Amino acid sequence: MEKFKKVQEVIASVEADIAKFYENGNAAAGTRVRKAMQDLKGLAQEIRAEVTEKKNSEK
Repeated sequence: MEKFKKVQEVIASVEADIAKFYENGNAAAGTRVRKAMQDLKGLAQEIRAEVTEKKNSEK
């Protein structure tokens, strides 16, 4: 559950950069958005692994 909260925190922290990139074309903000998306991808993979492990251990 704490990793899901971390996902929410990353999304909240990148919102301003997303607006800067899409509305103003700020390339540096785009780089920060890409890094945040990569972090989210890693967190999502970790969550998937935990869910699978928990699901399989209950059988």
